[in-house]
Amino acid sequence: MKDFPSCFGENGVQVADFSSSSANKAAQNLVTCVYQCRLRGKSCLITVTWSKNLMGQGLTVGIDDNSNQNLCKVDIKPWLFSKKKGSKSLEAYSSKLDVYWDLSSAKFGSGPEPSEGFYLGVVCDRETILLLGDMKKEALKKTSSTPASYCTVLVSKREHIFGKKTFCTRAQFCDDGPVHDLTIECDTSATSDPCLTIRVDSKPLMQVKRLRWKFRGNHTILVDGFGIEVFWDVHNWLFGTTLGNAVFMFKTCPPPEKLWASQPICDPQMLHWSWSQRFRDSQSNSIGFSLTLYAWKNE
Repeated sequence: MKDFPSCFGENGVQVADFSSSSANKAAQNLVTCVYQCRLRGKSCLITVTWSKNLMGQGLTVGIDDNSNQNLCKVDIKPWLFSKKKGSKSLEAYSSKLDVYWDLSSAKFGSGPEPSEGFYLGVVCDRETILLLGDMKKEALKKTSSTPASYCTVLVSKREHIFGKKTFCTRAQFCDDGPVHDLTIECDTSATSDPCLTIRVDSKPLMQVKRLRWKFRGNHTILVDGFGIEVFWDVHNWLFGTTLGNAVFMFKTCPPPEKLWASQPICDPQMLHWSWSQRFRDSQSNSIGFSLTLYAWKNE
């Protein structure tokens, strides 16, 4: 069990080291999305990070090869975000890339990611290899490009969420699937025996009792007819010396008949030897989508 935080990789360790000050929490208000694309016939990953802090909104676009080696990166700094429309040029695989954005009419909720009224595009050789937002026609006209001939896939999303007892976000577990309201409920202050409940569209799909004994674990739920494996680590909520964050991962799974669906939730006989290995296996499996949530309790 000691190796659980490292299962989240570098981000998991980094999050555990953050303090709970208001300034740091503001700096952590970010959403990172990773897309599988193709560039000059080669597979690549494009990482888009939306951030929000006291300086304002920010945006970072990075392009990695399939071994996660960074090829190029562009930062649109928060204090420069007043320039809500523009473009920047990059180079990867000896090719010129152009990043275009228009956020002049963007609408935001409580988080840093715009919900509508925007576009963000990455163009190579007059082909748009990544296009986000609801202003796609405007983007293609502005860039004088054509849509990619292949399907760009969102493979992972990392998000920081905040609350006291309830933590909410929206999640789409497959490209063509519906967007769901995802709610995590946990009151660790009013009871000596806290309970963790996860709801999808207000329907409770998972509940963990005796949370002080089961502060880390995994369980499989069904959403839209396919399996979602849920991993959780609420150790900081229960035993941390400061108000740290809990970490949750929602990972799409193979068909249910291939899962250990019959395994009871957090079986003590299975947890010690299966937990960390299953988590690593889920990360190494490149098929599917994963949503990682860093849940911070407000003072």
